[in-house]
Amino acid sequence: MADAIFLGPDDGERLGRPGISAHRVLAELPELEVFDMSFQPGWEGVDAHSHADHVDSFYVLEGEAEFLVGDRAVRGGPGTFVSIPRGVVHGFRNVGDGVLRVVNIHAPNTGFADGMR
Repeated sequence: MADAIFLGPDDGERLGRPGISAHRVLAELPELEVFDMSFQPGWEGVDAHSHADHVDSFYVLEGEAEFLVGDRAVRGGPGTFVSIPRGVVHGFRNVGDGVLRVVNIHAPNTGFADGMR
């Protein structure tokens, strides 16, 4: 239990760029990193990229995202889950009129939170 993580709705380290994005670090363990990420309307997104060292997964909580996975673009709203294997080109952007909020999971932890800091 010493390594267990319990966070309330307002807990976790806050990161982001004012007016563009707000992120909350939910977990940093060797096996994974988890973030609650919010992006404002008009946010242009993350350019296509791939990761050789981790799986990148997203669960949409609010808003509408467009996910690029390989050569396919797919839109998804609340309840949509996308998991991108290592080495697959991907990106995403906010295509809705409101805030896009996603849970983003990296497995294993490769230091994404450190890079945002």
